[in-house]
Amino acid sequence: MSTSSSGSGASASLMDYLKSGSLYFLPHHAISRLVFKLTRIKSPLLVPKAIVLFSKAFKVNLEEAVNPDPRSYATFNDFFTRALKPELRPIAANKIISPVDGTISQLGRIVNSSLLQAKGVSYSLDKLLGGNPDRTSLYQNGQFITIYLSPRDYHRIHMPCSGKLLEQTHIPGRLFSVAKHTVNTIKGIFARNERVIATFETEFGPMAMVLVGAINVAAIETVWAGLITPPKGETITSRSYKDKDIRLKKGEEMGRFNMGSTVILLFPKDAPALSDDLRPDQTLKLGMALSES
Repeated sequence: MSTSSSGSGASASLMDYLKSGSLYFLPHHAISRLVFKLTRIKSPLLVPKAIVLFSKAFKVNLEEAVNPDPRSYATFNDFFTRALKPELRPIAANKIISPVDGTISQLGRIVNSSLLQAKGVSYSLDKLLGGNPDRTSLYQNGQFITIYLSPRDYHRIHMPCSGKLLEQTHIPGRLFSVAKHTVNTIKGIFARNERVIATFETEFGPMAMVLVGAINVAAIETVWAGLITPPKGETITSRSYKDKDIRLKKGEEMGRFNMGSTVILLFPKDAPALSDDLRPDQTLKLGMALSES
């Protein structure tokens, strides 16, 4: 991989700015909490109909699901966080794999504590990690990859490599959409939105998985802590897991988005290089190789 962040991708258009501008005035959290409640309503009549309509609108391939029958889901959220047939997502032998189904937003080197958000737009690693210099120093001159999950994608999140959980941090914030038009126009969006950071110790050093919230992302959960958002406060909270010996293998589930959003992976400078074949706007599937080796 090159020594600087990849700069390909489309520039922001006037329409991008118009669509993004209206989001500043919306009550992000109120809308998302309403979605939280609606997606957990149990209705044998309404839930299957909602699943069919959603699947048609967003071209969801229900046949990939362990339970392809819309009537098999008690709530819409059960469908949204559905399990896939494992044989459809083989895990590559490479050291780093894609943790999700999604689309690459950007990737590259972390240069001067800066990550590329979109073409011509960078943001601060320190702000992304909540202003903690000890966390920030771990990834200086390292590498990152940002992966966007659309509404049609599988929304369970898996481990890109094997690791031991060290820390989980919840950082409150806004809930801007993380669709392409907002990423192109709202500066520092990933460092402004609510997010959960899970830090692991791996064979090549620390690795962080930043789970970014967004409007309609009514909840983020991890397998070790359960439901983390909606938040109960407005301050940054961290919990150490160093003494818990929680170890997850490459490809094992680590969390879920309860609607579409974004995962940012952070690696130290000595981690295996991300593949030169990876490009912004490239579609990924869970288990695909991300590293060269």
